[in-house]
Amino acid sequence: MRAAAGDLQDDLVRLRRDLHREPELGLHLPRTQEKVLAALDGLPLETKTGTALSSVTGVLHGASPGPVVLLRGDMDALPLTERTGLPFASETPGTMHACGHDLHTAMLVGAARLLSSAEFAGSVVFMFQPGEEGEAGARYMIEEGVLDAAGQRPVAAYALHVASSLVPAGMFVTRRGPIMAAADELHIRIIGAGGHGSQPHRAQDPIPAASAVVTALQTLATRAFDAFDPVVITVGSFHAGTAANIIPDEARLGVTVRSFSADARTRVLDGIRALVGGIASAHGLTSEVDYDIGYPVTVNDAGETEFVASTVGELYGPERFVWAPDPMTTAEDFSFVLEEVPGSFVFLGACPPGRDPNTAPFNHAATAVFDDAVLSDGAALLAELALRRLAAAT
Repeated sequence: MRAAAGDLQDDLVRLRRDLHREPELGLHLPRTQEKVLAALDGLPLETKTGTALSSVTGVLHGASPGPVVLLRGDMDALPLTERTGLPFASETPGTMHACGHDLHTAMLVGAARLLSSAEFAGSVVFMFQPGEEGEAGARYMIEEGVLDAAGQRPVAAYALHVASSLVPAGMFVTRRGPIMAAADELHIRIIGAGGHGSQPHRAQDPIPAASAVVTALQTLATRAFDAFDPVVITVGSFHAGTAANIIPDEARLGVTVRSFSADARTRVLDGIRALVGGIASAHGLTSEVDYDIGYPVTVNDAGETEFVASTVGELYGPERFVWAPDPMTTAEDFSFVLEEVPGSFVFLGACPPGRDPNTAPFNHAATAVFDDAVLSDGAALLAELALRRLAAAT
C-alpha cells in the first residue's frame, strides 16, 4: 500500500496545492466540490452531493457484500489572510487553508484511488465534509444520510488531522477515550439600572456583579470539578458602559467552556446558570444566560484506536506512532460521527523540514505551513485501515 500511495504522491501534491490556492469557507464550497468530483472521476464510486451543504459522499463497493467502513476528510478553510509566502498561497483575500483541510481532502482522494484497485468484501464510504470550522458540517451530513450511504451503518470510522507544529513530521499520534474537548459558548447578560457615576446608590450597577461572575467562574472550574475530569472556562469578552461617569444598564460577558466528558459538560453549563443567577440576585439584579451549544467531546473507541496503533506499527514501524498522554482542548465535529459509530481520530505531524515542531506556527496561524510529504502516508494509512477493518469484520 505504501508503494502504491507513493506513486500517487505527485498527483496528491497538485490537488492539495490547487485546493490551497482557492480556499472556501463554511458549508458552501462549490469550487472545492468541483475539484473533488473531478479528482474522483473515473473511479468505480457511487457519488452523491449534499443539499444543505457542498458535501461529496462516495461509496465504493467491494467484490462481495460485507461490512462498511467510513473515512472522513474535511474541506473548508479559515477566515484569515495568508502570510506564508508560499508560491501556491491563497489567491482568495481573507481566506486560507490554515488548518490543513486541503491535505485531508487530498489524502481522502488518494485513499479512494488506492482502494478502487484493491480487492475486499464490503463497502467504504468516503465522507468529504464542508463546515468543520464551527459550522457542524458533520452533523448536517449525518442528517442527510452519510452513515447509511452504503446501505448499512459503518462498523468503524476514521479521520486524520495534520499538525503544522508540536508533532514531529511523519509521526502519528492519538489516544484512547477523549482526544478533543467539547466546546460551547455562553452569552451572559447582567441587567441593572443605569445612572450617574456620582450617585451609584441611585442606580443598580451591573459591573461589580459581572466582575464577581468572572472570578467566580474560575472558582467553579477549580472547586466543583474533578482535576482528572476538568473543565476550562474562559471569559473572552466583557462589555459594559459608554463613558467613565455613566453607570450602564447592563454588562455582557462572552464565555467559552471546554469539557472532556458528557457529565462534566452538563454539570458545568447548569452550574454556570445557577452561579450567574445567584450573583446577580445577591446584587439585586437580574440575569440572562444563553447557550450556544457547540461540538461534543471527541471520544476515540479504545478498540478501534488500538487497531490504528497496530496498523501504523505494521505499515510504518512502531517508531512512527506515539500515544498522546492528554486530550487537546480544541474541538472537532468528527465527534458527531464518533457518537454514532466506533472509530478513531488521529493526528499526523506535518511540520516542514528544517523547522522545530516546538516553535513552528500552529494550525490556524496565518503563517502555518504543512509538509506535502505526508500526503501519501496519510492516504496509505486511511486505505489500509479500511482494508484491514473490513477483513476483520467479514
